[in-house]
Amino acid sequence: MPRQDVPLYIADLSGFTKSLRKSLSQTVSETDALPGHQAMMGLVARAAGHRNIQTLRAAQPAPPVKPSRALKRARQVFDAQGRMIRWPSQTAVQGLCCWVFWARLPARQDLSEPQVNDILRDGNLFGDHVQLRRGLVEHKLVTRTVDGRIYRRLEQAPPPDARDLIRTIPVPPAGA
Repeated sequence: MPRQDVPLYIADLSGFTKSLRKSLSQTVSETDALPGHQAMMGLVARAAGHRNIQTLRAAQPAPPVKPSRALKRARQVFDAQGRMIRWPSQTAVQGLCCWVFWARLPARQDLSEPQVNDILRDGNLFGDHVQLRRGLVEHKLVTRTVDGRIYRRLEQAPPPDARDLIRTIPVPPAGA
């Protein structure tokens, strides 16, 4: 198992050392030997107020996740106001960009094609809202009736990269 750094904050060093000394003296008196590495880690965790080393590790914040290449490229497709500058050439980047428009569509609501077009026009500068609409359907983020008159956002949880992109891209003002 790879080594995992576990930071430890001790608010009361005196109380920590007293607790650790007490646990250590009980362990040594029972076995006449110093505890091994894992046992020592358990004693330290308990002295710090945790049940065991696993609960100490679980209390740590998750390490920051390095953004994927597709996410980096998707961020470059939007300007500072949250408008899409161009349609990306890579399918993975296209899919991530479509999530931003998915988030701008109202949930659990039927929309007419002109209503969807208005939302997509406000969010792009390259002038092809039809491409965006098609991308939403192809990436299974929106359903439409056979005649293409009614659109509905498909409710689903965005993947982590899409959630990050949705969070970082601002919503442009209507009619921009």
